[in-house]
Amino acid sequence: MSSLDSPKHYVIEQRNDHICGRFQAMASPCEILIDTQDLHLAEHLTALAYAEAKRIEYKYSRYIAGNPVDVINRSQGTPVGIDEETWRLLQFAQTCFELSDGMFDISSGVLRRAWRFDGSDKLPSAQLVAQLLPLVGWQKVRFDASSITLPTGMELDFGGIGKEYAVDCVAKLLTQNTVDTSVVVNFGGDIQVTQPRQHGQRWQIGIESLQGYQYIAKLLSIHSGGLATSGDARRYLLKDGVRYSHILNPKTGYPVRDAPRSITVAADHCVQAGLLATLALLQGAAAEDFLAKQHVKYWSFRHTDHHAQ
Repeated sequence: MSSLDSPKHYVIEQRNDHICGRFQAMASPCEILIDTQDLHLAEHLTALAYAEAKRIEYKYSRYIAGNPVDVINRSQGTPVGIDEETWRLLQFAQTCFELSDGMFDISSGVLRRAWRFDGSDKLPSAQLVAQLLPLVGWQKVRFDASSITLPTGMELDFGGIGKEYAVDCVAKLLTQNTVDTSVVVNFGGDIQVTQPRQHGQRWQIGIESLQGYQYIAKLLSIHSGGLATSGDARRYLLKDGVRYSHILNPKTGYPVRDAPRSITVAADHCVQAGLLATLALLQGAAAEDFLAKQHVKYWSFRHTDHHAQ
């Protein structure tokens, strides 16, 4: 392995048949796998990927004071101007809400005030959950191409779509900058492969097991397309032998019951795969039936067993 003298925010590693760029963004380990031995090309692409990932994080993270999301969340019912990119994300959020019959709701992030999925046994009081439910409801939000009006006390949280959106944006940007080189964009297990590798090779992509990053539950062979995983491997509560997933039902304020521990979906684009994985988890016990009807490739894990289609 070798490394260029790159800035501290990313690292370039030369491997046997490709080069890997690594950095942290959106609270996730991020990798760019590049089908080349050209270190300078790899550094250029990794720098582009890092900059784009951080641009999206700074713009849409709910944790950054003064960014567009923060301004919207603090607006207290006053209209806020938005740009075209934010308009497109809001339209996608609207589509998610409609396709899920209101279960995929980016206004439900306010429930984090009650739920802290830190692996402990600390459940919120029913009273606190009930107090927050009136602040959930995407149907109450009004927006058009130029502005958004968020009712007082409500908040938006793009966490459910932001990382997958960033993966697709980075993949598109890297494709524009290298038309004949295959790249894997992997942000914490949300993945886009831009095109087939040279000489007919495929990328080998591991699905994380329920035990965490260091364990692989399934090894996939991929030439192009998107993958996304949703589950409770690291975000959950455990009390009296009952495991509470971080996937919340916005209509009840409580975790969805009887859902798989983890679902991975393959689709043309990462953002599509991510939407389907989350929609499936929101179906609870019917998750696999839902995915079977979508005619997509998926891998579902319940405890130590798994189902694939």
